[in-house]
Amino acid sequence: MWKRLGPSSRSAAVSVWAYLEVSTSGGYNDTLQAYAAGVVEAAVTSQLIYKHWMNTLMGYCGPFSPDVSYCQRLKDYITSNLQWLMQQMDAHADAPYWHQVRLSLLQLQGLEDGYNGQIEFPSGSLSINPFGFLLFQMGGDLEDLEAALNKSHQSRAVGSGSCSALIKFLPGRKDLLVSHDTWNNYQSMLRILKRYSFAYRTSPTEKEIIPGRIQVFSSYPGSIFSGDDFYLLSSGLVTLETTIGNSNAELWRFVRPRGAVMEWLRNIVANRLAQSGQAWTDIFSKYNSGTGMIVTADRTEELFQTGYWASYNIPYFEEVFNASGGQELVQKYGSWFSFSDNPRAQIFRRNQSLVTDIESMVRLMRYNNYEEDPLSRCDGCDPAQNGENSISARSDLNPGNGSYPFGALRQRPHGGTDMKVTSAGMFSRLELVAVSGPTWDQVPVFQWSSSPYSTLLHMGHPDRWAFQPVHVRWSTYHLSSPGCP
Repeated sequence: MWKRLGPSSRSAAVSVWAYLEVSTSGGYNDTLQAYAAGVVEAAVTSQLIYKHWMNTLMGYCGPFSPDVSYCQRLKDYITSNLQWLMQQMDAHADAPYWHQVRLSLLQLQGLEDGYNGQIEFPSGSLSINPFGFLLFQMGGDLEDLEAALNKSHQSRAVGSGSCSALIKFLPGRKDLLVSHDTWNNYQSMLRILKRYSFAYRTSPTEKEIIPGRIQVFSSYPGSIFSGDDFYLLSSGLVTLETTIGNSNAELWRFVRPRGAVMEWLRNIVANRLAQSGQAWTDIFSKYNSGTGMIVTADRTEELFQTGYWASYNIPYFEEVFNASGGQELVQKYGSWFSFSDNPRAQIFRRNQSLVTDIESMVRLMRYNNYEEDPLSRCDGCDPAQNGENSISARSDLNPGNGSYPFGALRQRPHGGTDMKVTSAGMFSRLELVAVSGPTWDQVPVFQWSSSPYSTLLHMGHPDRWAFQPVHVRWSTYHLSSPGCP
């Protein structure tokens, strides 16, 4: 096994990303590979992990949590879920799905053990701390669990977006670009671009190496998956998403700890085992931990017809839109919550034709001209122009004394915190172009010391976030190289 943390061979542009490569050898059994991968990642990222924990999770269900009853319910839920996972792994030890679940949990335990300096390969049952580094993995799940378990003060504001995504054919279909913006709290901006190469078998009884052996993804300290999500996989797949929130309280009754695999685990397993889009959705939909509904379809023909596919945290499928409370939100707040008339939908529709190369794709995905763009207006807001209403949000720029119809539109330390894009050509080498930090193309640079949020903990962050795109290249493996699956 070897690991590397630091600059990869990339452009000379100034970057705030950290870079991590972890590889394992097929000469060792899968369980040892997985545990060791976690241990070595902890060894080289421990300082970042500490700072990221302090910035983002300190106090969440800690000794001084303001919602003790919710934290007990959450602990009971996680404990029950882990117990069920252990039962399934023991009962189906040779099944590819449960083998990959076990390896993921072993890697997580290795990460936590390595960080705590208590390295001991587990000979029996795994011991996962419900409120340890598991919380780093459960960011998306916690948004649902806070509502399902009746947390008194929930983290997610009404209408809060968490990503923008665009798939775009260049003119003449000379190339295909895939891009993604993460939207997140600004305290989360300690970032690592990771490359994992794990020589796992599909199951303990097989010699075949998993299709998704190599994964390149944007990530965070303490996290063994992306969380954004944006992945380049050696299986030939690029996987990405924009989160869909649930506003239908009747659906929370379907969220149960037994029979469910958390979203982050289902994500990892699908990325490792799938060799096609259909296979990925089939694997990901198993043991759904959400609100009980997953709809899939092949939309290739629509992409060919329109030349682009955009996603922006609103359900595309009418069945999902209706079941998750979309109609009620439109009736209450207007077209801001509609799939076709949301500000981002309209901006993508208007501006996607301007994309002719990587540089113009970066400009679109970093676009925020909210003070002048009529599509960034907000009905019922004072002032009318709103920094949330663009491809890469800057909610910190909204006045703190403004008037807003729902939470996502108010002033918050929240917005687009990165941009990643790959092309068909770059993908063959698992390369991408990435930018970290809030957009500053058409708006002021975000600076902690002069922002309304200077007192928020942001250990390890630069003060001023004015960083250029970087072309990320890795030192090993081309997708067509010998020995690469």
